[in-house]
Amino acid sequence: MATEAHAEGATGYIIHHLTSLTVGEGFWSLNLDTLFFSVVLGALFIWFFKMAADRATAGVPGLVQNFVEMLIEFVDTQVKDSFHGKNKLISPLALTIFCWVFLWNFMDLFPVDILPLIGSLMGIEYLRVVPSTDLNATFAMSISVFCLIIFYSIKVKGPWGFAKELMFQPFGPWLLPFNLLLKLVEEIAKPISLALRLFGNLYAGELIFILIALLPCYLQPVLSFPWAIFHILIITLQAFIFMVLTIVYLSMAHEDH
Repeated sequence: MATEAHAEGATGYIIHHLTSLTVGEGFWSLNLDTLFFSVVLGALFIWFFKMAADRATAGVPGLVQNFVEMLIEFVDTQVKDSFHGKNKLISPLALTIFCWVFLWNFMDLFPVDILPLIGSLMGIEYLRVVPSTDLNATFAMSISVFCLIIFYSIKVKGPWGFAKELMFQPFGPWLLPFNLLLKLVEEIAKPISLALRLFGNLYAGELIFILIALLPCYLQPVLSFPWAIFHILIITLQAFIFMVLTIVYLSMAHEDH
């Protein structure tokens, strides 16, 4: 790793690891590595939970069943504590978001050169392996949540009820333009904060791993192992925050004033 870094320079090494495999140009460009790893990790999540469901037993549960039941109970507790409406979609959605975002983040714990090296042997010039370090991925997730917020706000409150909430809260009809401005800023801030929080934390974490890889080989394990242990807490916390905020925002959308 250090040899490669010295050969192309530290700046070039960092840029190379933070550059996506892209096809197309401008708005219509696609980051193929982000799409690939997102789909693979999503499929891994579905396969693991389906396997656990197929092997579930009413008798003595195995290790996999115990883990899945514990995870489902944990997510269900968060939903019961934070969501005050009635919607069967919220718990599965929260579970999917938590597991999928965690798997995105977990890719950050792979040694930074292994998967790009495998890709280069296959003729792939760039390979960005952590989807949550791609702003496109985090915004795609947050915008999907935002669309659900708007959908349920209109469904529960009705078009006119949602419009009244935008125009008349919190200061009443006499300050309609100010109310509308505040409400729009509040709503738009939700997907932006969700996306940027996840992206910023994981981008910084990946950058630290890359900087550690630039150090001499004898120093890398000394720094990378403690940072990896600490980073496990970060990736779990970021998945948890994204899930909980999604539950809270959807709970607010279900509140009919």
